[in-house]
Amino acid sequence: MDKNTMGQHISRQFNVELEEIRNKVMAMGGLVEEQIENATMALVSGDVEQAEGVISRDYQVNALEVDIDEESIQILARRQPTAGDLRLIVAVIKTITDLERMGDQAEKVARMAVHLADMERPRNQYSELQHMGDLVRKMLHGALDAFARMDAEAAAKVAQEDLKVDSEYDAIMRQMITFMMEDPRNVKRTLDTMWSARALERIGDHARNICEYVIYLVKGKDVRHITLEQMTKEARD
Repeated sequence: MDKNTMGQHISRQFNVELEEIRNKVMAMGGLVEEQIENATMALVSGDVEQAEGVISRDYQVNALEVDIDEESIQILARRQPTAGDLRLIVAVIKTITDLERMGDQAEKVARMAVHLADMERPRNQYSELQHMGDLVRKMLHGALDAFARMDAEAAAKVAQEDLKVDSEYDAIMRQMITFMMEDPRNVKRTLDTMWSARALERIGDHARNICEYVIYLVKGKDVRHITLEQMTKEARD
């Protein structure tokens, strides 16, 4: 996709519509990023009020998805876009679906934070979840930045971070299983910790999905279901 000719249409209003929808995606992404950060902070600090704030704001993420989806469908019906413009609308529709699911996962982390706040806290103060939460939030930020700049190579680089997320998730799972075996009294807290880690791992998966949509948008190549090495090659070619 030619970045320099992006948005050059006979209809000036069409340019405005496309820019507006891109801006709304970025606004939705910013809200989801904030939700992830606040949910992680609430879990680590045991702040129930902050966790409940994340839960109560999930409707805003859902509302943005509906709004952007409806606007995208209207553009498809009215403008019947082709080539790069069509790929942009498709990428937007797919991206907001993943953002909404990220918001759901952030809400799950916040709900686990409420549960864990009433339990005895581990010595490490959930530092492993703090690190994992920071990592997936940065993945989302990088994916959104690549989307805004239409940078396929940057998107591929961000997608590589999913390997770190998966590795940390596996390490947390092994650690939690060990804790449960050593002391059955830790089962409830350990299960909630595992659910939190799983939610964060899923956020990383959704961030990788957005990176794939960026590559599709820029290069016109479907890079789903291929290895990260192949994805990087496709992003460069």
